[in-house]
Amino acid sequence: MELQIVGANKPLSVSDAVFGREFSESLVHQVVVAYRNAGRAGTKAQKSRSDLSGTTKKFKRQKGGGARHGDYRAPIFVGGGRAFAARPRSFAQKVNKKMYRGAIRAILSELNRQGRLKVLESITVDKPSTKGLLAKLKDFSGRTLIVTENVDQNLYLSARNLPRVAVLDVAALDPVSLVDADHVLMTVESVKKIEEWLA
Repeated sequence: MELQIVGANKPLSVSDAVFGREFSESLVHQVVVAYRNAGRAGTKAQKSRSDLSGTTKKFKRQKGGGARHGDYRAPIFVGGGRAFAARPRSFAQKVNKKMYRGAIRAILSELNRQGRLKVLESITVDKPSTKGLLAKLKDFSGRTLIVTENVDQNLYLSARNLPRVAVLDVAALDPVSLVDADHVLMTVESVKKIEEWLA
């Protein structure tokens, strides 16, 4: 299949397997959820009655005083332990390489079908300039993701203060950034590197 390059007469020939794959909602959902979960700290912790310091002395007699209790660390007392206390845990989900790459292919293919994927010869700025980058992106509204073949410091610094613009190189490309973007702008070289990675 072919992708039209913005501002050029000659289209770019690309692989059907990468940019023409059938969309799989369940696969994309699983990979996106797993990617987000991998970023969770999972460090929440609370103290149960066994974690608290304090006497275990029985504070009143067994009979005649109402409820029977052994100590004040029980969850029903102020300052007592937490019932079903949270413990540190990992939220990570296993996603193998084949699933991950398949989800990236499905997302790229769907972006292409919806006309949200644009290919440009290059996306550069001579010096860090937010105003200059905005002028280049005037035709794209909403959240815009710029994908380059390598890290471009000037481009990154120009986009840093724009809340709806993100810049990534191919090595840092992830499914969440692709799914969240309204428009994805890729250079010709980045498309070739993505093809090489996902082929």
